[in-house]
Amino acid sequence: MHSQVAVIKTKPDSVLEDIQNLCVLAGMEKALSASQTTILKDNISWHYPYLSANTTPWQLEGVILALKRAGFSNLVAVHNNTVVTDPVKGGKLNKLAPIYRKYQIPERYNFNPQQIRWITYQPRAKMLALNKIYPEGIKIPEYFIGKNIVHLPTIKCHIYTTTTGAMKNAFGGLLNTRRHYTHSLIHETLVDLLAIQKEIHTGIFCLMDGTLCGCGPGPRTMIPVEKDYLLASSDSVAADAVAAKMMGFDPMKIKYIQLAHEAGLGVGDPREIEILGEDISRVNFHFWVGDNLASRIGDLLWFSPLKKYQKFFFHTPLVYLFVFASSFYHDYIWWPLVGKKIQKTIELNTKWGKFFHEYGR
Repeated sequence: MHSQVAVIKTKPDSVLEDIQNLCVLAGMEKALSASQTTILKDNISWHYPYLSANTTPWQLEGVILALKRAGFSNLVAVHNNTVVTDPVKGGKLNKLAPIYRKYQIPERYNFNPQQIRWITYQPRAKMLALNKIYPEGIKIPEYFIGKNIVHLPTIKCHIYTTTTGAMKNAFGGLLNTRRHYTHSLIHETLVDLLAIQKEIHTGIFCLMDGTLCGCGPGPRTMIPVEKDYLLASSDSVAADAVAAKMMGFDPMKIKYIQLAHEAGLGVGDPREIEILGEDISRVNFHFWVGDNLASRIGDLLWFSPLKKYQKFFFHTPLVYLFVFASSFYHDYIWWPLVGKKIQKTIELNTKWGKFFHEYGR
Protein backbone atom coordinates (compact mmCIF):
# COMPACT_ATOMS: atom_id res chain seq x y z
CA MET A 1 0.00 0.00 0.00
CA HIS A 2 1.38 3.40 -1.04
CA SER A 3 0.07 6.89 -0.44
CA GLN A 4 0.80 10.34 -1.78
CA VAL A 5 1.44 13.55 0.13
CA ALA A 6 1.86 16.85 -1.72
CA VAL A 7 4.27 19.39 -0.24
CA ILE A 8 5.13 22.87 -1.49
CA LYS A 9 6.85 25.99 -0.24
CA THR A 10 4.91 29.23 -0.37
CA LYS A 11 4.99 32.94 0.43
CA PRO A 12 2.32 35.44 1.49
CA ASP A 13 1.73 37.06 -1.89
CA SER A 14 1.00 33.71 -3.59
CA VAL A 15 -0.33 31.55 -0.76
CA LEU A 16 -4.00 31.49 -1.81
CA GLU A 17 -3.15 30.40 -5.35
CA ASP A 18 -0.52 27.98 -4.00
CA ILE A 19 -3.09 26.28 -1.78
CA GLN A 20 -5.47 25.85 -4.69
CA ASN A 21 -2.70 24.30 -6.80
CA LEU A 22 -1.66 22.09 -3.88
CA CYS A 23 -5.19 20.73 -3.51
CA VAL A 24 -5.17 19.78 -7.20
CA LEU A 25 -1.74 18.14 -6.86
CA ALA A 26 -2.89 16.16 -3.81
CA GLY A 27 -6.03 14.88 -5.57
CA MET A 28 -8.63 16.63 -3.43
CA GLU A 29 -11.38 16.44 -6.05
CA LYS A 30 -10.94 12.68 -6.40
CA ALA A 31 -10.80 12.14 -2.62
CA LEU A 32 -14.15 13.84 -1.92
CA SER A 33 -17.67 13.19 -3.16
CA ALA A 34 -18.92 16.17 -5.15
CA SER A 35 -22.56 15.28 -4.49
CA GLN A 36 -22.24 15.52 -0.69
CA THR A 37 -21.88 18.34 1.82
CA THR A 38 -18.28 19.07 2.82
CA ILE A 39 -17.49 19.82 6.47
CA LEU A 40 -14.65 22.25 7.09
CA LYS A 41 -13.00 21.25 10.37
CA ASP A 42 -10.63 24.01 11.36
CA ASN A 43 -8.20 23.55 14.22
CA ILE A 44 -8.57 26.10 17.00
CA SER A 45 -6.26 24.72 19.66
CA TRP A 46 -6.56 28.01 21.51
CA HIS A 47 -8.89 30.95 21.16
CA TYR A 48 -6.01 33.42 21.40
CA PRO A 49 -4.38 34.39 18.07
CA TYR A 50 -1.20 32.41 18.59
CA LEU A 51 0.34 31.54 15.25
CA SER A 52 1.31 27.87 14.75
CA ALA A 53 -1.37 26.75 17.23
CA ASN A 54 -4.42 27.42 15.05
CA THR A 55 -5.70 27.19 11.49
CA THR A 56 -4.49 30.30 9.67
CA PRO A 57 -6.89 32.57 7.77
CA TRP A 58 -5.01 32.01 4.49
CA GLN A 59 -5.18 28.23 5.03
CA LEU A 60 -8.97 28.41 5.45
CA GLU A 61 -9.55 30.86 2.62
CA GLY A 62 -7.28 28.97 0.22
CA VAL A 63 -9.11 25.68 0.84
CA ILE A 64 -12.50 27.34 0.39
CA LEU A 65 -11.35 28.77 -2.94
CA ALA A 66 -9.97 25.37 -3.99
CA LEU A 67 -13.22 23.60 -3.09
CA LYS A 68 -15.36 26.16 -4.91
CA ARG A 69 -13.12 26.02 -7.96
CA ALA A 70 -13.56 22.23 -8.00
CA GLY A 71 -17.36 22.55 -7.80
CA PHE A 72 -17.87 21.83 -4.09
CA SER A 73 -20.40 24.53 -3.28
CA ASN A 74 -22.19 22.98 -0.28
CA LEU A 75 -19.74 23.82 2.50
CA VAL A 76 -20.33 24.03 6.25
CA ALA A 77 -18.00 24.59 9.21
CA VAL A 78 -18.35 22.51 12.37
CA HIS A 79 -16.65 23.65 15.58
CA ASN A 80 -16.05 22.13 19.00
CA ASN A 81 -14.97 23.52 22.34
CA THR A 82 -12.35 22.28 24.81
CA VAL A 83 -11.57 23.03 28.43
CA VAL A 84 -9.27 25.86 27.33
CA THR A 85 -10.88 26.96 24.06
CA ASP A 86 -13.87 29.12 23.21
CA PRO A 87 -14.51 28.48 19.49
CA VAL A 88 -16.54 31.66 18.97
CA LYS A 89 -13.82 33.81 20.48
CA GLY A 90 -11.19 31.76 18.64
CA GLY A 91 -12.88 32.22 15.29
CA LYS A 92 -12.95 35.96 15.78
CA LEU A 93 -9.44 36.47 17.17
CA ASN A 94 -7.84 34.13 14.62
CA LYS A 95 -9.62 35.93 11.74
CA LEU A 96 -11.53 32.84 10.61
CA ALA A 97 -15.07 34.07 11.31
CA PRO A 98 -14.88 36.91 8.73
CA ILE A 99 -13.86 34.36 6.08
CA TYR A 100 -16.88 32.17 6.80
CA ARG A 101 -19.07 35.27 6.51
CA LYS A 102 -17.34 36.40 3.31
CA TYR A 103 -18.07 33.10 1.56
CA GLN A 104 -21.47 32.65 3.25
CA ILE A 105 -20.49 29.38 4.90
CA PRO A 106 -22.74 28.41 7.84
CA GLU A 107 -21.08 27.56 11.14
CA ARG A 108 -22.36 24.83 13.43
CA TYR A 109 -21.24 23.92 16.95
CA ASN A 110 -21.23 20.27 17.95
CA PHE A 111 -21.96 21.15 21.58
CA ASN A 112 -25.18 22.98 20.66
CA PRO A 113 -27.99 20.37 20.76
CA GLN A 114 -30.19 22.59 18.61
CA GLN A 115 -27.65 22.36 15.79
CA ILE A 116 -26.14 18.88 16.14
CA ARG A 117 -27.55 15.73 17.74
CA TRP A 118 -25.29 13.06 19.21
CA ILE A 119 -26.22 9.43 18.55
CA THR A 120 -24.86 6.08 19.68
CA TYR A 121 -22.73 4.56 16.94
CA GLN A 122 -21.56 0.96 16.68
CA PRO A 123 -18.33 0.89 14.64
CA ARG A 124 -17.76 -1.99 12.25
CA ALA A 125 -14.02 -1.83 12.93
CA LYS A 126 -12.59 -3.39 16.08
CA MET A 127 -11.97 -0.65 18.62
CA LEU A 128 -8.69 -0.40 20.53
CA ALA A 129 -9.90 1.93 23.29
CA LEU A 130 -13.24 3.68 22.81
CA ASN A 131 -15.36 0.65 23.67
CA LYS A 132 -13.53 0.45 27.02
CA ILE A 133 -13.75 4.17 27.70
CA TYR A 134 -17.43 4.38 26.72
CA PRO A 135 -18.89 0.95 27.68
CA GLU A 136 -22.39 2.41 27.55
CA GLY A 137 -21.89 3.21 23.86
CA ILE A 138 -19.77 5.44 21.62
CA LYS A 139 -21.57 8.65 20.69
CA ILE A 140 -20.79 10.71 17.58
CA PRO A 141 -22.44 13.71 15.88
CA GLU A 142 -25.20 12.41 13.62
CA TYR A 143 -24.55 15.35 11.29
CA PHE A 144 -21.12 13.95 10.31
CA ILE A 145 -22.53 10.81 8.73
CA GLY A 146 -22.59 10.78 4.93
CA LYS A 147 -20.54 13.95 4.47
CA ASN A 148 -17.01 14.82 3.32
CA ILE A 149 -14.61 16.30 5.84
CA VAL A 150 -11.60 18.55 5.25
CA HIS A 151 -9.18 18.84 8.16
CA LEU A 152 -7.16 22.05 8.60
CA PRO A 153 -4.44 21.43 11.21
CA THR A 154 -1.03 23.04 11.53
CA ILE A 155 2.39 21.39 11.72
CA LYS A 156 3.17 21.32 15.43
CA CYS A 157 4.27 19.27 18.42
CA HIS A 158 2.00 17.92 21.13
CA ILE A 159 2.86 17.16 24.74
CA TYR A 160 0.99 13.82 24.82
CA THR A 161 1.27 12.56 21.23
CA THR A 162 4.64 14.07 20.14
CA THR A 163 3.02 15.56 17.04
CA THR A 164 -0.53 16.51 16.17
CA GLY A 165 -2.20 16.96 12.82
CA ALA A 166 -4.85 15.35 10.64
CA MET A 167 -5.68 12.40 12.89
CA LYS A 168 -5.82 14.45 16.09
CA ASN A 169 -8.03 17.04 14.40
CA ALA A 170 -10.95 14.60 14.60
CA PHE A 171 -10.62 14.38 18.39
CA GLY A 172 -12.76 17.37 19.33
CA GLY A 173 -15.23 16.94 16.49
CA LEU A 174 -16.08 13.27 16.99
CA LEU A 175 -15.94 13.02 20.77
CA ASN A 176 -18.15 14.87 23.24
CA THR A 177 -17.04 16.87 26.28
CA ARG A 178 -16.08 13.69 28.17
CA ARG A 179 -13.10 13.21 25.86
CA HIS A 180 -10.67 13.82 28.75
CA TYR A 181 -11.49 10.20 29.71
CA THR A 182 -9.37 9.09 26.76
CA HIS A 183 -6.03 10.71 27.56
CA SER A 184 -4.31 7.65 29.05
CA LEU A 185 -5.17 5.79 25.81
CA ILE A 186 -4.82 8.78 23.50
CA HIS A 187 -2.88 7.01 20.74
CA GLU A 188 -5.38 4.15 20.53
CA THR A 189 -8.23 6.67 20.64
CA LEU A 190 -6.90 8.52 17.59
CA VAL A 191 -6.71 5.26 15.66
CA ASP A 192 -10.29 4.37 16.65
CA LEU A 193 -11.49 7.79 15.52
CA LEU A 194 -9.83 7.42 12.13
CA ALA A 195 -11.49 4.02 11.69
CA ILE A 196 -14.86 5.62 12.49
CA GLN A 197 -14.18 8.50 10.10
CA LYS A 198 -13.52 6.05 7.29
CA GLU A 199 -16.88 4.44 7.99
CA ILE A 200 -19.02 7.57 8.21
CA HIS A 201 -17.47 10.10 5.81
CA THR A 202 -17.85 10.06 2.02
CA GLY A 203 -14.35 11.52 1.72
CA ILE A 204 -11.48 12.73 3.89
CA PHE A 205 -8.88 15.34 2.96
CA CYS A 206 -6.26 17.23 4.94
CA LEU A 207 -4.44 20.48 4.25
CA MET A 208 -1.79 21.23 6.84
CA ASP A 209 -0.29 24.67 7.35
CA GLY A 210 3.44 24.80 7.99
CA THR A 211 4.02 28.45 7.20
CA LEU A 212 4.66 28.91 10.91
CA CYS A 213 5.24 25.60 12.71
CA GLY A 214 5.01 24.92 16.45
CA CYS A 215 8.07 23.61 18.31
CA GLY A 216 7.87 22.71 22.00
CA PRO A 217 5.05 21.76 24.39
CA GLY A 218 2.08 22.01 22.04
CA PRO A 219 -0.62 22.35 21.02
CA ARG A 220 -0.58 25.82 22.63
CA THR A 221 2.55 26.78 24.56
CA MET A 222 5.01 26.51 21.68
CA ILE A 223 7.65 28.51 19.86
CA PRO A 224 6.42 29.49 16.36
CA VAL A 225 9.07 28.82 13.71
CA GLU A 226 8.79 30.17 10.18
CA LYS A 227 9.11 27.32 7.64
CA ASP A 228 6.95 28.34 4.62
CA TYR A 229 5.54 24.86 3.94
CA LEU A 230 2.07 23.60 2.99
CA LEU A 231 1.17 19.93 2.98
CA ALA A 232 -1.92 18.07 1.70
CA SER A 233 -3.14 14.49 1.37
CA SER A 234 -6.23 12.30 1.35
CA ASP A 235 -4.38 9.92 3.71
CA SER A 236 -4.44 11.33 7.25
CA VAL A 237 -1.83 8.85 8.47
CA ALA A 238 0.58 9.71 5.65
CA ALA A 239 0.04 13.45 6.19
CA ASP A 240 0.91 13.11 9.87
CA ALA A 241 3.86 10.86 9.09
CA VAL A 242 5.38 13.30 6.60
CA ALA A 243 4.83 16.25 8.95
CA ALA A 244 6.45 14.27 11.80
CA LYS A 245 9.45 13.40 9.65
CA MET A 246 9.85 17.03 8.61
CA MET A 247 9.80 18.02 12.29
CA GLY A 248 12.62 15.58 12.94
CA PHE A 249 10.76 12.65 14.48
CA ASP A 250 10.63 9.02 13.33
CA PRO A 251 6.94 8.59 12.39
CA MET A 252 6.91 4.85 13.06
CA LYS A 253 8.08 5.48 16.63
CA ILE A 254 5.03 7.67 17.27
CA LYS A 255 2.47 5.20 18.55
CA TYR A 256 -0.69 6.57 16.91
CA ILE A 257 0.98 6.62 13.50
CA GLN A 258 2.43 3.14 13.96
CA LEU A 259 -0.91 1.67 15.13
CA ALA A 260 -2.83 3.29 12.26
CA HIS A 261 -0.29 1.99 9.75
CA GLU A 262 -0.48 -1.53 11.16
CA ALA A 263 -4.28 -1.41 11.09
CA GLY A 264 -4.23 -0.53 7.39
CA LEU A 265 -5.93 2.83 7.95
CA GLY A 266 -3.22 4.68 6.05
CA VAL A 267 0.51 4.70 5.45
CA GLY A 268 2.85 5.75 8.23
CA ASP A 269 6.14 4.42 6.90
CA PRO A 270 7.85 7.25 4.95
CA ARG A 271 9.43 4.68 2.62
CA GLU A 272 5.95 3.85 1.33
CA ILE A 273 4.83 7.46 0.82
CA GLU A 274 5.30 9.26 -2.48
CA ILE A 275 6.07 12.95 -2.04
CA LEU A 276 4.68 15.17 -4.77
CA GLY A 277 6.05 18.67 -5.32
CA GLU A 278 8.87 19.83 -3.07
CA ASP A 279 11.95 17.71 -2.37
CA ILE A 280 11.93 17.28 1.42
CA SER A 281 14.36 14.36 1.61
CA ARG A 282 16.82 16.42 3.65
CA VAL A 283 14.32 18.49 5.62
CA ASN A 284 14.70 18.25 9.41
CA PHE A 285 13.38 21.00 11.67
CA HIS A 286 15.04 19.40 14.75
CA PHE A 287 11.91 20.07 16.79
CA TRP A 288 11.48 18.95 20.39
CA VAL A 289 8.41 18.61 22.60
CA GLY A 290 9.27 19.31 26.25
CA ASP A 291 6.76 20.05 29.02
CA ASN A 292 4.81 22.87 30.60
CA LEU A 293 3.14 23.07 34.01
CA ALA A 294 -0.13 21.61 32.75
CA SER A 295 1.53 18.67 30.99
CA ARG A 296 3.61 17.74 34.04
CA ILE A 297 0.43 17.39 36.07
CA GLY A 298 -1.21 15.49 33.22
CA ASP A 299 1.75 13.11 32.97
CA LEU A 300 1.35 12.29 36.66
CA LEU A 301 -2.39 11.67 36.49
CA TRP A 302 -2.64 9.95 33.10
CA PHE A 303 0.63 8.08 32.61
CA SER A 304 2.31 7.53 36.02
CA PRO A 305 1.26 4.91 38.63
CA LEU A 306 -1.33 7.48 39.75
CA LYS A 307 -3.35 6.69 36.62
CA LYS A 308 -5.20 3.98 38.56
CA TYR A 309 -6.97 6.85 40.36
CA GLN A 310 -8.15 8.46 37.11
CA LYS A 311 -11.81 7.74 37.72
CA PHE A 312 -11.58 9.52 41.07
CA PHE A 313 -9.94 12.58 39.50
CA PHE A 314 -11.71 12.80 36.13
CA HIS A 315 -15.03 10.94 36.40
CA THR A 316 -16.25 12.90 39.43
CA PRO A 317 -16.92 16.63 40.05
CA LEU A 318 -13.20 16.91 40.89
CA VAL A 319 -12.61 17.17 37.15
CA TYR A 320 -13.87 20.76 37.24
CA LEU A 321 -10.93 21.68 39.45
CA PHE A 322 -8.53 20.48 36.74
CA VAL A 323 -10.55 22.21 34.03
CA PHE A 324 -10.36 25.49 35.93
CA ALA A 325 -6.64 25.03 36.64
CA SER A 326 -5.82 24.34 32.98
CA SER A 327 -7.89 27.27 31.76
CA PHE A 328 -6.43 29.61 34.37
CA TYR A 329 -2.84 28.56 33.61
CA HIS A 330 -3.17 28.99 29.84
CA ASP A 331 -5.33 32.13 29.74
CA TYR A 332 -4.16 34.07 32.80
CA ILE A 333 -0.55 33.00 33.30
CA TRP A 334 1.11 31.69 30.14
CA TRP A 335 -0.67 33.91 27.60
CA PRO A 336 -0.17 37.32 29.26
CA LEU A 337 3.31 36.56 30.58
CA VAL A 338 4.76 34.59 27.65
CA GLY A 339 2.53 33.90 24.67
CA LYS A 340 1.27 37.41 24.00
CA LYS A 341 4.82 38.73 23.83
CA ILE A 342 5.91 35.95 21.47
CA GLN A 343 2.94 36.61 19.20
CA LYS A 344 3.74 40.35 19.14
CA THR A 345 7.36 39.57 18.20
CA ILE A 346 6.19 37.22 15.44
CA GLU A 347 3.85 39.86 14.02
CA LEU A 348 6.62 42.46 13.98
CA ASN A 349 9.52 40.34 12.75
CA THR A 350 8.29 37.60 10.40
CA LYS A 351 6.62 37.81 7.01
CA TRP A 352 3.78 35.49 8.10
CA GLY A 353 3.25 37.41 11.32
CA LYS A 354 3.00 40.66 9.37
CA PHE A 355 0.68 38.95 6.88
CA PHE A 356 -1.58 37.78 9.71
CA HIS A 357 -1.62 41.25 11.25
CA GLU A 358 -2.82 42.79 8.00
CA TYR A 359 -5.02 39.90 6.85
CA GLY A 360 -8.52 40.93 5.86
CA ARG A 361 -7.92 44.65 6.24
